[in-house]
Amino acid sequence: GIRTPIFREGDNLSEIVVDTILKASEAEGFSINDRDILAITESVVARAQGNYATIEAISKDVYSKFGDDTIGVIFPILSRNRFAICLRGIAKKAKKIVLMLQYPSDEVGNHLVDIDLLDEKGVNPWTDVLTESEFRNYFGYNTHPFTGVDYIDYYKSLIEEYNTECEIIFSNNPKTILNYTTSVLTCDIHTR
Repeated sequence: GIRTPIFREGDNLSEIVVDTILKASEAEGFSINDRDILAITESVVARAQGNYATIEAISKDVYSKFGDDTIGVIFPILSRNRFAICLRGIAKKAKKIVLMLQYPSDEVGNHLVDIDLLDEKGVNPWTDVLTESEFRNYFGYNTHPFTGVDYIDYYKSLIEEYNTECEIIFSNNPKTILNYTTSVLTCDIHTR
């Protein structure tokens, strides 16, 4: 990764990227060769193009679809900078959210719990549905190894900052959410 300026809507992406790479090359002493490949994240491109949704836009859209229904939010990735903004938008006008998390890990491999603890505790993630209290009793509080964040508490706090009621459950079966509500947002993007 290379440190760049903050990208804003309308920025000349090509110019900023080239300047940043050339400066980094000089500062770090690496060469740029013919056929080298540069990758730019989709979030940078989207920001420069103005192709993103605000919390307010997400909130209005979700409310127009679900009104005051309890909203089931299932299978989000564990990410402070990607899903957290979406969750704020979902929570802004909602009365109650039932957040259903996959375990032992999300769709991209971020673990909520060490897989070896499942056997030790006798928990089968493919059949067992756990409440937040049950999950904590089995596995305690766990933080992501890179971010140091307990995503269960973090996501709950994002929902509750809008005075929205939050219930967290753990299941790998998408149909589980139907025991709590029929208004469902499926938030995984890679698997289903």
